[in-house]
Amino acid sequence: MALLNNMRAKNNRTIQLTETEINLYKNRLLKLEKKANLNAITNKTINQNLFEAVELLPSAFVDLLFIDPPYNLDRKFNTVKFKSVNNQDYEDWVDGWLGKLVRLLKPNASVYICCDWNSSSSIYNAAKKYFKIQNRITWEREKGRGAKANWKNCTEDIWFCTLSDKYVFNINDVKLKRKVLAPYTLENGKPKDWQSETEGNFRITSPSNIWTDISVPFWSMPENTDHPTQKPEKLLAKIILASSNKGDFVLDPFAGSGTTQVTAKKLGRKYLGIELDEAYCCLTEKRLASAEIDGSIQGYSDGVFWERNTLQTRKKLMDKKKDIANK
Repeated sequence: MALLNNMRAKNNRTIQLTETEINLYKNRLLKLEKKANLNAITNKTINQNLFEAVELLPSAFVDLLFIDPPYNLDRKFNTVKFKSVNNQDYEDWVDGWLGKLVRLLKPNASVYICCDWNSSSSIYNAAKKYFKIQNRITWEREKGRGAKANWKNCTEDIWFCTLSDKYVFNINDVKLKRKVLAPYTLENGKPKDWQSETEGNFRITSPSNIWTDISVPFWSMPENTDHPTQKPEKLLAKIILASSNKGDFVLDPFAGSGTTQVTAKKLGRKYLGIELDEAYCCLTEKRLASAEIDGSIQGYSDGVFWERNTLQTRKKLMDKKKDIANK
């Protein structure tokens, strides 16, 4: 078991595990040995190979399926190694588990599948066999290494699919609060589709399929873990709010360190995660326990998503004003 507590810099808030926590949280994990009913798997983490677990899950219980599989890269996930293959073999591997997941979906379910530029076509080819492709989201992953003879790779794709033409999409729950740099006023001097606030001028806008407001978790963020491809809670919040309702069931079959389950819990959804690595499962359970105390999501407040770093700036200004008022 890796991911134990190590010495970190003073302000490093990366979530780690102690031996005591591992012993506590691993007792909460499930490993299915027979057909499971819905009650037994609700709000749980299954520590098991996906191909084994999926056969033992009930049918038609999932409202939202979020899939973040290993990309077609050489990558080590704690104790598990994934090796890149040619694109056709990767597509066949995706098809092998994706087809098995269809049975778990309700008729109006939505499906989101993550990938990078190199695996995007493989994901699309596999997904179109089973789903209606609704859109491709591209989000800016602002971290990344430069390249001497190529463009820096700092975006990822998410294919948005549905099982049918009837599906949930809560457009008003995923509006973006964007700063207005050149405010336009009407003849009477009133703002046109924006509002003036102490911190600046802002407009509430509808979301697009280009997401530039996501911050990848890093060492000073309380949601950060040592998982190498951890998705941000803010990213999951957009997907969960848009494509499910409170009380709906969210499934993540490659759960990693549990961002999907944690965000689903914070937003009042039921959840199930499946993950092969025991240490990541224990991290998930620790994060779920913390979510009972702190239900906040970085970059999401007052029912809207703020542009990257603007919410923190607003909070600092508000705190400063309170300090001045109290003096």
